[in-house]
Amino acid sequence: MSQPDDAPLILTLTLDATSQTYFNDLRQQHFPPKINYLAAHLTLFHHLPGPELATVSEELRHFSREQKPLPLQVAGLRSLGRGVAFTLENDELRALHRRLQTAFAAHLTPQDRQKLQPHVTIQNKVDPAEARQLLAELQATFVPFEAQGTGLHLWAYRNGPWESLAEFPFGG
Repeated sequence: MSQPDDAPLILTLTLDATSQTYFNDLRQQHFPPKINYLAAHLTLFHHLPGPELATVSEELRHFSREQKPLPLQVAGLRSLGRGVAFTLENDELRALHRRLQTAFAAHLTPQDRQKLQPHVTIQNKVDPAEARQLLAELQATFVPFEAQGTGLHLWAYRNGPWESLAEFPFGG
């Protein structure tokens, strides 16, 4: 694990390999290549404090040890205006997010205090007409499917690509 610094920390949910590959493939096809330097991801927190890396990591270790893998329903698609995302549903994921919000309450930005809207973005920062076209194409053949949340992944935001710091597999 890296030494603490000022880089904000991002927390994502780790997905099962099959779902991750599916979302990554779609992202490769539809995300503007010059700004697509991340794998597909489900963000739980956008800005935890980098100087608190050790404390944040210990909390995540604790929460992930207690957590069973989460069956997720990939329930639909949603417009982001200039992009498209898959929506995912699981009440237990929302409950975990609320527990983490409580644990990190002193450090949360207004964005991270909001209710979780679980999604995986596969297109963003394109012309709205292009986004509407992709949304219509994907909705025409969409069938809900299952994915699985398998752990938590902590990243440092480095003004572009993210640096992987630690993974916390669910242990329950």
